[in-house]
Amino acid sequence: QVQLVESGGGLVEAGSSLRLSCTASGLTFSRSAMGWFRQAPGKEREFVATISGSGGNVRHSDAVKGRFTVSRDNAKRTVYLDMADLKPEDTALYYCAADLSIISGTSPGTYPYWGQGTQVTVSS
Repeated sequence: QVQLVESGGGLVEAGSSLRLSCTASGLTFSRSAMGWFRQAPGKEREFVATISGSGGNVRHSDAVKGRFTVSRDNAKRTVYLDMADLKPEDTALYYCAADLSIISGTSPGTYPYWGQGTQVTVSS
């Protein structure tokens, strides 16, 4: 059974940094693309970043490019989202997702496995 457990969210001030982590079990982690998505109240789930199984292929949304960085440590079965210069509009529930393909895309429907989410709240 695939399990994804996110951690690292919290309440921070604008301009701060946070690191989200997602640890996976029940899948061949190094062969699984991972994604980060977020959902704010009343809005649709939004793509944030994706990273291929090897970590050599990454993509970030335009909204976070230059501020957020996705990375992974396959030995630790963990994917990270380093968030810098946080803005109030980054406030959302952040989800980690896994695909059984080595490279995945930006659509939530591409990912069959999801974590429960970790809340990030940025105050102005």
